[in-house]
Amino acid sequence: MISADRVAAVVLGMEVDRRTADREQAEAAERAAVELGRADLAARARLVVADALARGGELAASAPLLHEVHRWAVLENDQYVLARTHFLLSILHTCLGDNAQARRHALMSVDHLPDHVPPLIRGAHLVILALSVDVVSRADAAPYHAEALDIAAAAGDHELSRSVLNNMAYAAYQDGDAAAAGEFVERMRRLVDRTGVELRPPDLDTIARVQLLQGRFDEAERTLLPLVEPGVSRRDVEGNMLPEVLLTLAEAQRLGGALDRAEATVERCRTVSAQRGMVDVGARARRELARLHAARHRFREAYEEQCRYDEESQALRSAEREEQARLAQLVFESREGQRETVRFREMALRDALTGLYNRRFVDAQLPALLSRAEQRGEAVSAALVDIDFFKRINDTLSHEVGDLVLQRVATVMAGAVDEPATVARLGGEEFVVVLPGAGAQEAIARCERIRAAIQSHPWSELTGDLPVTVSIGVSSAADGRITSAALLSQADRNLYAAKRSGRNRVLADPS
Repeated sequence: MISADRVAAVVLGMEVDRRTADREQAEAAERAAVELGRADLAARARLVVADALARGGELAASAPLLHEVHRWAVLENDQYVLARTHFLLSILHTCLGDNAQARRHALMSVDHLPDHVPPLIRGAHLVILALSVDVVSRADAAPYHAEALDIAAAAGDHELSRSVLNNMAYAAYQDGDAAAAGEFVERMRRLVDRTGVELRPPDLDTIARVQLLQGRFDEAERTLLPLVEPGVSRRDVEGNMLPEVLLTLAEAQRLGGALDRAEATVERCRTVSAQRGMVDVGARARRELARLHAARHRFREAYEEQCRYDEESQALRSAEREEQARLAQLVFESREGQRETVRFREMALRDALTGLYNRRFVDAQLPALLSRAEQRGEAVSAALVDIDFFKRINDTLSHEVGDLVLQRVATVMAGAVDEPATVARLGGEEFVVVLPGAGAQEAIARCERIRAAIQSHPWSELTGDLPVTVSIGVSSAADGRITSAALLSQADRNLYAAKRSGRNRVLADPS
């Protein structure tokens, strides 16, 4: 039988260098630890398995393992295993786009670390903490970056030093701080010269982006060209990094005036993105192509390409939010028993952007509401609400402003109705208001209050001269004897009648 010391060494090696951790090896180490009666080593090996699953994209399979080990560590008061679970939960929440939870787990991962842990373990935890804090404040993240760098230097781990400097340079680039970003890039170059550590494609992409920020377009092109030349076969270049590198290269070429080269690079980026299913990069390549058309004064083509980018990016955002909600339900059903299951099921019924209920909620609840109304002989009304000329807001002011308008409209609508009425977002700029117990005249009056509240809201600070108004179509069933599809279909017809007759108005069923 393998010794406990040998199992511990194998597990520690996989913890220190997560990139080389092998799932089968970790599962074997877990089995050996169980045979040895070492529950602590078995828990640590199980965390390596969970990490391998997550790195392979299997988040829904990884999360139950993490929460299972976390419960064991709490019961046993094993501080090291607690620290490791929080470390991996931070990474998991980052993948789910939940930065607040990622930050909370990252802080706890450092707080629970015992003093005697290997320095490189602490360094890895500090890297994740620094990345999660960087989202909020570079200044607050700086001490964690600095400590990780000190640990890397003391251990002679040049790869860790390179990784931390790259993270710091990219954070400065995102902040638009060209001076700080340039300083971190220079430190990376000195590290390379001094130690011989090799810059990886993500590092070179960061360096090129910093050079773009500094206006050094030709240098940015020269930085990236070796990664995309024919015959380059490095696995990390040929992986998911290649389309990103090509997109940065195209931007450098366009800004440097090499429009023909830039157009060829964009087309290659789109081809590679399509082959690898990287639809997000493919969408951003459309935006770069629109900028190329504009640089050539082909403004009609630029406008058409930008419209295609807007459509694709909006669809991507909706799909990403839907997928995050789905994953949240799947991943966290194991977290803290039934109470947490209910909470995350509620999250899956919420629209990620506005916090309102979503179409799934309406589809599930409206038929039941109509059935109860029919049994009691009560009225039910529904209204479809559509923001007027919303595309103009997106096209003129940006999709970011459009998202803010959607959030503000949702807040105003929610504040303009009383329970038991429900406001939900169906998608895009369309909302629904369900009004249990409200007959036709009452529903019209309530919807008129919504319309007036939105029209009178102080929009100028957000949209300038562009007004924000809504058109509303209302439909009612006096005794609940109607299907949800028929109720919403009639409301939809009234909505389009309101839009055709001038917008910014409420129209209901004919008397």
